[in-house]
Amino acid sequence: MTTRRVFIKNAALTTAALGVVPTLSSALTGCAPSDRINVGVIGCNGQGYADLVPFLDHKNVECLALADVDENVLNRRATDVEKIRGKKPANLYKDWRKLIDNKDINVVIVGTPDHWHCIQMVAACEAGKDVYCEKPLGRTIEECNLMVSAAKKYKTVVQVGQWQRSDKHWQDAVNFIQSGKLGKIRLVRVFSYQGWCPSIPVQPDEAVPAGVDYDMWLGPAPNRPFNRNRFHFTFRWFWDYAGGLMTDWGVHLLDYALYGMNVTTPKSVMAMGGKYGYPADACETPDSLQTIYEFDGFNVLWDHAIGINDGAYGRNHGLGFVGENGTLVVDRDGWEVIPEKVNGKERMQAVPLAQGDGKGLNNHVRNFLTCIQSRNPNTNASVEIGAHIAKFSAIGNIAYRSGKKLVWDGTKFTNDVDANSYLVPTYRGPWKLPKV
Repeated sequence: MTTRRVFIKNAALTTAALGVVPTLSSALTGCAPSDRINVGVIGCNGQGYADLVPFLDHKNVECLALADVDENVLNRRATDVEKIRGKKPANLYKDWRKLIDNKDINVVIVGTPDHWHCIQMVAACEAGKDVYCEKPLGRTIEECNLMVSAAKKYKTVVQVGQWQRSDKHWQDAVNFIQSGKLGKIRLVRVFSYQGWCPSIPVQPDEAVPAGVDYDMWLGPAPNRPFNRNRFHFTFRWFWDYAGGLMTDWGVHLLDYALYGMNVTTPKSVMAMGGKYGYPADACETPDSLQTIYEFDGFNVLWDHAIGINDGAYGRNHGLGFVGENGTLVVDRDGWEVIPEKVNGKERMQAVPLAQGDGKGLNNHVRNFLTCIQSRNPNTNASVEIGAHIAKFSAIGNIAYRSGKKLVWDGTKFTNDVDANSYLVPTYRGPWKLPKV
């Protein structure tokens, strides 16, 4: 299984292979200026840069600008782009708003922490730019609603970074699930056990590193002293900026639970978990969590843990669609069907592992570029798809934080007024929730 860390490492290794990558001039040869797509990346340390790499596989794409609050990251990634295309991006910004204001940029990749996604995506839409936005689309329900409204109002083509939507073996698995061969499905077991994600020890606050605009990194989040645990990759374990493993991996995997079962809104949600593995570490989000979403006739169970790998079916992540005749198991490596065996008799024929080809992200970028050229807003992971699953994951976290079984009508909780306080974020001034 390719973890986030391994993926980003492999992307960096790819950029080092100068001998097999065309230079900027040769890559753009033959492309009329009107056919070129000028890309700018906001937040290019990790996933934002990993997203950019497959864009640069296309000869009509040029990376025109990078924006990051950390000068060290900005300069390193500019050099990485030069290794791929033979030329550094023309513009390097510490303030992402200057990238949005650059009229030569057609497409913005939003690769910042989750708490920034709404402001930056809406600003890009208002400026008439198409957007590739990392998942989860938004951190809260209201942010997601605003992002959908902005994309529609400004007729923006949006692709959310849920690249499994463009991965063929995942689509094949859904086709099998919806064929009815599994029989009545009682449970969709969704799990993410990430042994490669270690606990983070408590560290003291410290001075802001040289070259970092920390106030801009915080943006709409509460003002707090600089702490390395809250910066770069590990921001995802703090409620101010993200939602832990539930929103980090959950939007990928839970998306396919809903897609496979062809459902949208659960009747209720409840969650139990906590810091069972690392009670004294620095993380705020739970290292272990089980969340149950109730639908008519079946449940979706989310189960996650960090620091251990033993999920289910001999895998550390994936989904199990548990049917009367058999269970379809799918993860990033492929999918298979395990027959139900009762009194020594199998109820259906096994389906051996159909392996994936590992081209999901490349396919996802290609789909986005094709939709840009045709002005088709229905990308494989459209803003509506991204918003729906971001909200679905968010209400799971709200159930955990409230400690209650919550009844959800698609827009609000109907049995608990206090839980609705999580739906709309509070922004630190001068930043404000966008108006669309």
